[in-house]
Amino acid sequence: MQTISATDLARNTRHILDKVASRGETVIIERNHIMIAQIMPPPQTMTASQALAGLTFPLLTPKQATAWLKDSKGDFGDEVRDPWA
Repeated sequence: MQTISATDLARNTRHILDKVASRGETVIIERNHIMIAQIMPPPQTMTASQALAGLTFPLLTPKQATAWLKDSKGDFGDEVRDPWA
């Protein structure tokens, strides 16, 4: 983590933001030697295809899938009802 003054941030905003974006660094901003802010990169995200890339299919056998579906429904039936009726 790098600590800089608010003045340095004002003078070198582009350079500092480039460091945060490209290196993933967190920068602490101080004014009069007191921490007033942090600039940090956003959390890493991934697409659904990236998340599923390491999985092998099928994850469940047909028998396991049927059992899971039955367990997940619990006491709920297949009928559709109007919750405002």
